[in-house]
Amino acid sequence: MRIGAHVDSTDPLAEAAARSADTVQFFLADPQGWKAPKPREDAERLRTAEVDLYVHAPYVINVATLNNRIRIPSRKLLLGHANAATSIGAKGLIVHGGHVNAGDDLAVGFDNWRKTFAYAADSGGFGVPVLIENTAGGDNACARRLDALARLWDAVGDYEVGFCLDTCHAYAGGEELLGLVDRVKAITGRIDLVHANNSKGGFNSGQDRHDNLDGGTIDPELVVAVIRAAGAPVVVETPGGVEGQAADIDFLRQQLRTASPAA
Repeated sequence: MRIGAHVDSTDPLAEAAARSADTVQFFLADPQGWKAPKPREDAERLRTAEVDLYVHAPYVINVATLNNRIRIPSRKLLLGHANAATSIGAKGLIVHGGHVNAGDDLAVGFDNWRKTFAYAADSGGFGVPVLIENTAGGDNACARRLDALARLWDAVGDYEVGFCLDTCHAYAGGEELLGLVDRVKAITGRIDLVHANNSKGGFNSGQDRHDNLDGGTIDPELVVAVIRAAGAPVVVETPGGVEGQAADIDFLRQQLRTASPAA
């Protein structure tokens, strides 16, 4: 099982080595900005590296919203990041599920997701697997609760779309981790990546606040069980820099060598 961390984008391979990581995830541009990613001088080095690469799309992207001033730029930015991720040989582009505003029809948000994939198809496709990630908060979110996720997959399931399961987001979003993998796969048919994070916030708090695996409010054994059941690559998005993330990676490797109940 490939295990790694979300790292600074300046030199992802050096960050991977510092953590003894098999895989790394990073941003290709400001996660809070709308600027398109620039070509990387180390693109060839990244493409040929033994470390697996994942790119996280900016947080500002929200293709579900009914607000044209956000939705249309979001589609273009998502496609731009997909093209940039393809150029460095990334295995996937992770993007949050998004939301609609209070009072808006969530069904339109799901259809806007469908239109996003149709828009990309008209431009030749994304070129890299797009992995929709579950989110922690919001009553109008497209991928917080599994009932919403099922409606989202009804809209986009005919396209080549993957799923990224975040343990902190699921727990803080009000989904029990025990048995979660089976419930998710019953909807999506797949889990392509696991974000293994503990949660500073409590169950169903709606708080997107990650903690190290030996801290927080989630029993670490539940996180390990989710990972084992998912059978997918793992990225920790935990605090503490090199030391904190290396400890989390080492913890997972040790735990996954032993038998435990599946989630």
